[in-house]
Amino acid sequence: MKALCNARVFDGDRMLDRHTVFVDCGRVVSVVPEPSGVDPIADAVDLNGLIIAPGFIDTQVNGGADVLFNDEPSSEGIARIVAAHRRHGTTGLLPTLISDDRAVMERALNAVAEARRAAMPGLLGIHLEGPYLNPKRKGIHREEKIRTPEPDAVTLLSRLGDEATTLVTVAPERVREGFIAELSERGVIVAAGHTAGTYADIRRAQSEGLRGFTHLFNAMTPMTSREPGVVGAALAGENTWCGLIVDGHHVHPATARVAVSAKMRGRIMLVTDAVHAAGSTHRELEFLGQTIYRANGRVTSATGTLAGSDLTMDRAVRNVVDLLALPLEEALRMASLYPAAFLGIDAEYGRIRPGYRADFVALDDDLRVVGTWIDGVADSDAPAAPPARIGVGSGPG
Repeated sequence: MKALCNARVFDGDRMLDRHTVFVDCGRVVSVVPEPSGVDPIADAVDLNGLIIAPGFIDTQVNGGADVLFNDEPSSEGIARIVAAHRRHGTTGLLPTLISDDRAVMERALNAVAEARRAAMPGLLGIHLEGPYLNPKRKGIHREEKIRTPEPDAVTLLSRLGDEATTLVTVAPERVREGFIAELSERGVIVAAGHTAGTYADIRRAQSEGLRGFTHLFNAMTPMTSREPGVVGAALAGENTWCGLIVDGHHVHPATARVAVSAKMRGRIMLVTDAVHAAGSTHRELEFLGQTIYRANGRVTSATGTLAGSDLTMDRAVRNVVDLLALPLEEALRMASLYPAAFLGIDAEYGRIRPGYRADFVALDDDLRVVGTWIDGVADSDAPAAPPARIGVGSGPG
């Protein structure tokens, strides 16, 4: 039994002052007010008034600390990415592979299966962002890697089954009728992204089970007065979730505020879209055959195209409070409960309640991460990740 004492506990619904969280066997046992007395058999940790909240969940993580998943689609690469983002409060993530060759996709799927069998803390599954996208909205994706689905694409994308969560981003107008429905029936979560589709295209995809939208506003058709486009379909859909990159660059804060107001509450979640620049000290890094540049919170190609981000979830939470002027409680839900609901795991993740997994982040008054727990194990007690491979750099960030 472990007792996390003297904390401000955000349980997923409300902030509870001076409470203790009891944990046993990786699960929350109870949340009780202070002073309650700590069971003498419990291992007590005094948090001295820190905020303890459900650990952050990021569904779009391309890399971190100089490791890009496309370059290192291995369990070792995943471990380094997970460790890099755990330092910023993320206790559950989907390593994200952007459009690449079939062989790389298979290696990535095999790596996630291997890591899940080894019960790697913090790994929830995989996000395959492509390659079944629209070249007209390719963003930083390499056009030569983008293609229409192969005859056995459904089998490939669903190969992990119940072993891990699989999220796939497609351009609905580029896949055959029934493709999204077949994936959904096999338990694969399908999102729309890098799409030039129309409102009607998205509505058809929603009828087949489309569940989300990848980095809302970016690489998709905008909403206009006569054609709602993908953005309009995303904001109007009642049974879908939208990933939002709140770094002040991908989406203007005013636009983000409008989106949060327009979309049904609980259906906008924070994502980082982080590449290996996140947690790196380098200003220049190699990215799939080209150099990308990191400066002032932006990561771009030589032509100025956004190349993911160096955002972390703790910074995204602070930005929601500072840039969007939303309450802290809602920012924390956007980082934990709402992505858990999107992934269909909100019966175990996203709250601090009896029976839920003991995945927590501790924050100080400035919303800086002080520590994390996954299944009740503190980061200080977790095994170290393998050392990162350093990329091309030009000085500290």
